[in-house]
Amino acid sequence: MTEQKPDSPLIDPSILEKHAATAPAPVVQKSAPKSGFYWGTGRRKTACARVRIKLGEGKLIVNKRELHKFFTQEQDRQAVMAPLAAVKGEKQFDVYAKIEGGGPTGQAGALALGIARALKNYDESFLPPLRDGGFLTRDGRMKERKKYGQRGARRRFQFSKR
Repeated sequence: MTEQKPDSPLIDPSILEKHAATAPAPVVQKSAPKSGFYWGTGRRKTACARVRIKLGEGKLIVNKRELHKFFTQEQDRQAVMAPLAAVKGEKQFDVYAKIEGGGPTGQAGALALGIARALKNYDESFLPPLRDGGFLTRDGRMKERKKYGQRGARRRFQFSKR
């Protein structure tokens, strides 16, 4: 064992020797689940998406329909594909999703978060590009509730002085 010189006079050499003797913890490889699917859940506004991914040829099935038939707007399709594009896995993974609640944009945001979480569960090395792209951050904005004595969340009845 080589002798290490402390860089600072404030470090006790006996502490360095004690920590040098301990071996690093072994890295545990995550094995594939029996079904071959990796799960992720995404939520946005009132939409909830349950996502399963596995290695395949790039199929995207949402509520038993193809992606382009479920999401008619191009911006929603691009939002869904963005996490896969960040890890360069558009043609590597088959994605199966079940989405409930919300509207098209909220459902697309929920699906994107679910795909990103499933990709993170598949391989931890995907974490930096997914985090840098902001795909693992949940959008917490929800619809504000209607208050009593009002017409809506913020809208009041018209005030009449007389």
